[in-house]
Amino acid sequence: MDDGLRVTDRWVVSAAELRERFSRSSGPGGQGVNTADSRVELSFDLAGSPSIPESLRTRALDRLAGRLVDGVLTIAASEHRAQLANREAARERLVSLLREAVAPPPPPRRPTRPSRAAKERRLAEKKRRGQRKRDRRVDGE
Repeated sequence: MDDGLRVTDRWVVSAAELRERFSRSSGPGGQGVNTADSRVELSFDLAGSPSIPESLRTRALDRLAGRLVDGVLTIAASEHRAQLANREAARERLVSLLREAVAPPPPPRRPTRPSRAAKERRLAEKKRRGQRKRDRRVDGE
C-alpha cells in the first residue's frame, strides 16, 4: 500500500502526502513499552493536498473543521503493541474518516404525517399503559 490510500474511486492519497511521527506508547508491552516507539501519529494536509478534487475538498474541510489544525488532519494510533499494526490502524482510520467527510449529504427528509391507524394504535397503547399503572396502585384511586 506504499503507492497510496484509496479513499474513493476518484481520489487516491499518495504516500508522499502523509507524514508519520512515532513516539512511545502507553499501555501493554512489558519492558518493551519503554524502548519501542510504537505509537503512530499520521498527518494529512487536507487544505493543501493536490490530490483531492476541489468539490470534495470544500465538503471535507467543512465537515472536519473541528478536527483540523491549520488544515491538517492528525490521527493517532497506539492500540497495538507493534508499530506496523498501529501504522495500518492509523491509515485505515484516516481513510474511513475521509470517506465519511466527502460522502454526499443524505437526501432531504420529506415530512410525513402519521396515519389514522398509527394515531389510534398510539392512543390505545397509552390507554393500556395508563390502565396498567392504575392496576398497580394500592390505594385504589
